[in-house]
Amino acid sequence: MSTIKHPVGPQASTVYRRRRLVVGLGVFAVLLIIILIVVRPGGGGDPASTAAPAPTGNAADPASSADPAATAAPACDPAAVQVEAITDQGAYDAGDEPELSLSVTNTGSTPCVLNAGTSTQVFTITSGADVYWTSTDCQTDPADAEVTLEPGVAVSTKTPLTWDRTRSSPETCEITDREAVPGEGASYYLSVSVGGVESAGPTQFLLN
Repeated sequence: MSTIKHPVGPQASTVYRRRRLVVGLGVFAVLLIIILIVVRPGGGGDPASTAAPAPTGNAADPASSADPAATAAPACDPAAVQVEAITDQGAYDAGDEPELSLSVTNTGSTPCVLNAGTSTQVFTITSGADVYWTSTDCQTDPADAEVTLEPGVAVSTKTPLTWDRTRSSPETCEITDREAVPGEGASYYLSVSVGGVESAGPTQFLLN
């Protein structure tokens, strides 16, 4: 019985090309299977499904962290603002310096916003027809301050002004020994204005 032996030696080039094609197709099929497993259509590999959630209102959101009353309230109608001049005492002994402040009340029915900063505050002390002292004569660093006034709630200045019982004028701001005003029971009146609104009336006090 004879046997047929495969020839030994180089084979035809078409054989090698077929082998390389088979190996290449096998590698491509393996890669395709891996890709389909990792990136499933409509699954976690879909960029739309992994996008960050839409932002919601929180402290980092300027719109949600703003005070709704401050942003929504209109400017105050001067006719609905009541201003009062305040002194810490009604009479002062010799050497005592009056402390001056003010309060603002919204007499309307809805909240409103008023610029009540030092840039809009004016304190004036008079006696008879004489103006003895005005806070703006030697004022430094005036500042704005938008304040939301709730209906019927009085808002007072936090830090009172101290009057040194001397006459004021823009020309005497650098003088340390300005002229003292009369005492011995002399009567004085404090008037104030804030945001363009004058106090309803002056507040009287005495200097001994």
